Amino acid sequence: MDKTGGVVDFGYLETFMAGDQTVIGEVLSLFQQQAALWQAGLDAANPGWPDLVHTIKGAARGVGATALGEACAQAEAQGPSGLPDVMAALQAALAEMRAYPG
Repeated sequence: MDKTGGVVDFGYLETFMAGDQTVIGEVLSLFQQQAALWQAGLDAANPGWPDLVHTIKGAARGVGATALGEACAQAEAQGPSGLPDVMAALQAALAEMRAYPG
């Protein structure tokens, strides 16, 4: 697996976590657990979606999911029409996280 070429920059995450695979695993697990909760709120009918997108943006950037962070930033600027892109980027990031060989 290319650690920097996908939607999640695992090289960044490994550097940030000083290569501690236990911590990396815990961080990825926590992100995935939170994502299960976030997905339900990524709906234009949810009045709290802007706050949720902002939260996801920070969490995504913290784990090296740059594309997801950018999709969130665009949704913040565009409004609810950007939510499908956030959901797609979230799904792509989660798929890579599940495949992480760590």
